[in-house]
Formats: sequence, structure tokens, C-alpha cells
Amino acid sequence: MAEDLSGFSMLELFRLEAESQTAILSAGILAVEELQRSPQTIESMMRAAHSLKGAARIVGLDPAVRVSHALEDCFVAAGKGLFLVRAEHADLFLNAIDFLSAIARADDALTPDSPWAPKATSLAAELSEMLKAPDVDATTTGAPETAVAAPSRQSPLLEQSGPAGKTLSSDAKSAIAAHDKNDAPLIAAAEVHSAAQMTVKTIEQFDRVVRVSADSLTRLVGLAGESLVETRQLRPFVDSLLTLRSSQVDLCDTISLLEEKMRSQDVSLPVPLAALLARVRERSDACLVSLTKQAEDFESFARRNEDLSGRLHHEVIASRMRPLADGIRGFPRLVRDLARTLSKQARWELRGEQTGVDRDILDKLESPISHLVRNALDHGLESPQERQMAGKDLVGTIRLEARHRAGMLQITLSDDGRGIDIEQLRSKAVTRNLVAKQVADQLSEVELLEFLFLPGFSTKENVTEISGRGVGLDVVQSMVKAVGGSVRVATQLGRQTTFTLQLPITMSVIRALLVNIGGEPYAFPLTRIDQIIFCHHADIRTVEGRQYFQRDGVSIGLVMAAQILETSATASTADPMPIVVVSDRGQQFGMIVDAFLGERDLEVRPLDPRLGKVPDINSASLLENGNPVLIVDVDDLVRSIDNVLMGRRLSRVEFERLAEQSRKRKRILVVDDSITVRELERQLLQSRGFAVDVAVDGMDGWNAIRGTSYDLIVSDVDMPRMDGIELVSLIKADPLRKDIPVVIVSYKDREEDRLRGLEAGANRYLTKSSFHDETFLNTIIDLIGEPTS
Repeated sequence: MAEDLSGFSMLELFRLEAESQTAILSAGILAVEELQRSPQTIESMMRAAHSLKGAARIVGLDPAVRVSHALEDCFVAAGKGLFLVRAEHADLFLNAIDFLSAIARADDALTPDSPWAPKATSLAAELSEMLKAPDVDATTTGAPETAVAAPSRQSPLLEQSGPAGKTLSSDAKSAIAAHDKNDAPLIAAAEVHSAAQMTVKTIEQFDRVVRVSADSLTRLVGLAGESLVETRQLRPFVDSLLTLRSSQVDLCDTISLLEEKMRSQDVSLPVPLAALLARVRERSDACLVSLTKQAEDFESFARRNEDLSGRLHHEVIASRMRPLADGIRGFPRLVRDLARTLSKQARWELRGEQTGVDRDILDKLESPISHLVRNALDHGLESPQERQMAGKDLVGTIRLEARHRAGMLQITLSDDGRGIDIEQLRSKAVTRNLVAKQVADQLSEVELLEFLFLPGFSTKENVTEISGRGVGLDVVQSMVKAVGGSVRVATQLGRQTTFTLQLPITMSVIRALLVNIGGEPYAFPLTRIDQIIFCHHADIRTVEGRQYFQRDGVSIGLVMAAQILETSATASTADPMPIVVVSDRGQQFGMIVDAFLGERDLEVRPLDPRLGKVPDINSASLLENGNPVLIVDVDDLVRSIDNVLMGRRLSRVEFERLAEQSRKRKRILVVDDSITVRELERQLLQSRGFAVDVAVDGMDGWNAIRGTSYDLIVSDVDMPRMDGIELVSLIKADPLRKDIPVVIVSYKDREEDRLRGLEAGANRYLTKSSFHDETFLNTIIDLIGEPTS
């Protein structure tokens, strides 16, 4: 479910959305400029432009609507193969994106005599003219994927460096330029191959590259992981053979001992029995020899296969890795431009730029690191005058270091600025009523620094376009935790501030601690464990019915893991007791487990999406013996522990009573990927008295519908993961939910769009212009009546 944005105005929401959508557009244009024109890139830009257009229309920002609409037209045409997005178009596209970013931040954008209209008209006209130029010949019109993905014949191919960072020779340039004689917009596949062949000859140490889709690579990782798990299951068979061999050795030794006893006591057997005993000894010896050979051969076979599967798995994982430098190329420019804006001097230092990072994690790193860099420049580094007075170098340093440590990726961002004033932080927390003064006075530095990650918390008095709104560090922590990592901050007043991000190297495999809880194995990601300890019974204290223990002067609440995970508890008599210490946003708890089972590299396997969100569980994996193991969701776990200790976990009877009360107030689910539209619809419905939940896309909405009873659903059409038509179809195909009224609210106002929505099962189809009169609310009341019953 989406976060609560009710405290934001429509214009603030538009600004937030513009920031995220223009970032998507910029990334797409830069990809095009590097000749990476995938259908996914074009589609993401089209969706971003479409969302921006809708959000701008909501707030009445007509200049932004015109430019967004012109951009959307370009990307729609590109998606259909009617227009080829070229590298030389980048400047115009980036100008339009910069315009959208600027108008979103402008205070005079909504004034009657807004100065933005002429520029919007000019940009929209230029984009329209660009579309009119013939760009795709008749042979490619029917193949949109070729038009999107094929490389251009224009000069960027000659201007850019070749593979391995080497510049193309003049012969290679001439060879490529020879194909430009007809000035055709696309290079045929045979021509590409020919030009590439001529180019490769001029470049030394050329690395051959093959394009593989991300989905295909993900499946390959999964298969390699399964192969590794299956191969490891040979180990128990080897152990069984070795055990059998040991038993056979004991049997042979017993027979030999029997013969020796008989000889020592001069016991003679009848000839038939003596012959039979000799035959038993010979057969036993022969079985031992054969069993020893089979066990050695099978152990060798298992070892070779395990080694082979391990190397295969390692190579597949390595194919997903990219150097950290690939994800932070824009930061030197960011530091330079932002420092100039703030009238400061700063240098950017990067260490460990070739550190390998999973591409999925790398894609998510840019935003949190960008927030940290902006904070370092705005909050951390002093002005040249302040640095001179403090005896520092006039040029401040922002340093990013990356390395692999203990099977994890550790990224450290530090600055040599003014640091964080802990006492000011303590005072701010008290002023904002986040903590009582008596409690704040007892908080340690580490505990106080956790306040920085609270939503809306900022130590800066003045809000600027760079910082001061208190959303940056909250976003950083959310993004880092989304990939299973953690973030910590340390500071020295007047000297430096350091943020440390601890992340899994890959999202496909995690390093985890296995524990036994209620007779079942569970896995805790190492990145989310503060420490593991053994605690003696005598060290546990009880206050007001709650147990805790002391560690390094800090009181840590203590709970039974079996109670939180609702498994069958075992009577723990171990002394000392094994405890896993976890934390989230300043809350730290110790979980008593039955036993530590050691560390493992686990192949992460997502749970079936039909299960929705399983409480306290993130994903699953398989152990060497093929048994499943659940991987815990530490964030969810900490919230569950807090609810249990604070008595907020409701009994079944109480829950049903509250649920019955809530049904008296009709509840509506709003599903839309635009935060601006979501919030507008929420405010309209709540102002009328309805209870309203929101979801960020169709998939999120479907999960919400299966877990909560709703009187009506309001949905957009164009959304990622699952669009509105699919959502409506799922609802109407579900026997338990088919009678829930569904209202589609979309910008698409064509008759065929309306019919498509109604044929899917929607009860009403409205355009988003209905927000400006009573049509939207009247439709809701017509379908389900007044808010309370």
C-alpha cells in the first residue's frame, strides 16, 4: 500500500512526481544517446511523459501539459516504429525535460501572466516538427522493435569511442561512413555486421559482447542455483556410503576377532562350519574392497560435480555483475554543478570503482547515493570562508569508497565538513515532540542519529530546492532496505560525517545465518543482523513483565522467536541461550532461538505472488538436502515484536469486533500510479466521509483487495506491472469479489477506450476531467450510496 501523503498540497505532490518522472526521462534519453534504444526504454519514457501530463493537468499547469504531451507523442510514435529516437535528438528532449523540471519548481508557474507559456509553445512546436520528418522507410514500418532497437547511421557512431575505451581509427570511421552514402535512417543487419567486422580489426583487446535479456539472465541464474542445490544433495549420499563402509569395516573386524578368539582358545570347528566361516570372511573382505572403491569413486564424482556447478553458478552470477562506476557516472558532474550553486568548492573522490555490484542493486543505488551527496554538499561542507577560519583546505572532499567485505558490499560516503551537532539533534527531537526531554537526555549518540532517518525530519531550518524538507534520508533508508541492506551514520563535530551502506552483493544470492526455531530452519540475512550472542539466564532482567538484557550499556528487549513467528515453541533450557539481535530505526530487540545452524549462501526464491505479503517473511530458499528454508523480513519482524511488546497485536475476537465497526463506514480503494491523482481522489472521497486506501499499481491493488473488504474500487488504466483492465478482469473473474463496483478514471476519452473498460467489467468509465465538477463523487454515491450506513 502507498504511503500517507495527505499532508502534501497538490502542487507539492506534482513537484515530487515531476522529480521522479523527469529522472526516468533523463535516464532514457541518455541511454538513447549511447545508442541503447530498447523497447523497454521507449515504453518507460512514454509512461513517464504520460504520468507527467496527467499530473500537470490536475494542478492546472498548462505549459507542462503541452510539453509532456508533445514528448509522449514522440515516444508513442517511436514505440509504433513510426519515429526513430536518435542520439542527435537528445538535446531537444533534454531541453524539454529541463523545462518540466524547472516549471515544477517554479513559484510563478500558476500565475495568470506566467512567463512559461511561450517557452512551452516553442518546445512543443519543435518536438512536433521533429516528428514530421520522415524517419523510417517502408521496409521497417512494420517492425517497430527494429526501429526502436537498431543503431543509427548518424555521426554519433563516429564520434564515440570504441570498445575497451579505444577511439576508432580513421579507417574504421571511413568504413562506417561508407554506409552513409544514401543517408538512410537505419543500417541493415548485414551492413551492421560488415561494419562491425571492419571495426574490430582496428581495435586491440576487443571484448566480445552478446546481448541477453534481463529476464533470460534471471532465469539462467535460477537454473544455475538449482543445479548447485541439486549437486549438493549428492553429499548426503556420499556420507551414507562412507557410513556403510564404516559398518562393513566393523563387520570384517568382528569376523577377524572371532577367528582370533577361536584360535587363542584352541576351538576347532567342524570342517563344513570352518569352510563357511572362511567363505564369510572372504565375502566380507571383497564387499569392503568393492564398497571402498564405489565410495571413493562416488565421492570424487560428487566433488567434481559440486565444483563444476559451483563454478557455473559463480560465472552466471558474475555475468549479472557490473562495476560500481557504471551506476555513478553522473556524480562528478553533480558535485561540480551543485557546489557552484551553493558557492562552495568541492572535489569528488572515488575508490573501488571496479567493485562488482549486481545490476539490480546498482540500478537502485543512484538515488540514495545522490541524496547523500546532496546532503554532504548542502549540510556537510562549509563555505570557503568557514573552512579557512577552521584551518581547513578551502576545497572540501566528498569521498565514495566501495569494497566487498564478509560476503557483502560495503559503500561508504564521507565528507570532511562540519559534522552533525548531536546536541542540536537532541534539541530538535524534543522540539518536534518525537521524544520527551527526560528520555532524550539519556539517549546515546547512535540512538540520536537514528532520528535523521525519520520521515520529514531535518536539522536544516530553511527549506531549499536542494534539501531541508526532511525526505532525503528517509528515502535513502527505504531504498537500501528494499534490497535487503542497512545504513548507518557516524560523525565527528567539525571534522566529518560518514554514511555506511551495507548491501548484499547480489539479490540472487544472500549470505544468511541459519537458526532453528520451533524445529524449523529460518534464515536471517547477515546484512540485517546487529550481532549474535549467547546470554545466560542470570543476565536477564524483568521490568513490568518485559524481559531485557544489557549489552555494551544498552538495554535490549528480549522475545521468543517462536512467539513472534507463531511456530510451535520448544522449551528452551539451554544456558547460555542463543540470541539474534536485530534493529530498525532505533528499535533493537533480541530474539531467542533454539540453535545457531551456521552461515549459508542461499539462492533467493520469491514467494508465490498469490500469497500476498506473508507476515515477517521475505522469501525462501533451499538447503543442501533439498529442504525449504524461509528468509525473514527483518523490518516486518521488528514491527511485529514492537506490536507484541506494546500490546498492539489484537486478539481474534477484538479484531473481528473492530472490523465489524469499520464496515459501517464504506471503504474505497484508489489505484493509480500517479501520486498526484491518487492524493486528489483520496482527498475528494475523504472529504465526503468515505474511508479510503490507496495502491500504487494494479498488482499492489490486487494484493490489497484480497486482504481487505472494499465497497468500491477506483482504478486508472495505464499502470506498470498490472494495468487497470487486467485488474478489473481479475476482480470480475473472482466469485468472492465480482460484485464489487469498479469505476475506471482515465485520461483516455476515446469511445473505443471507454468500451474496452466497460467490456472488462467496469461499472463506470470516467475521464479525469470529472474531478473538476461533481461527476466523480456523484458516480460513487450512485453506485454505493452515502459514506455511512
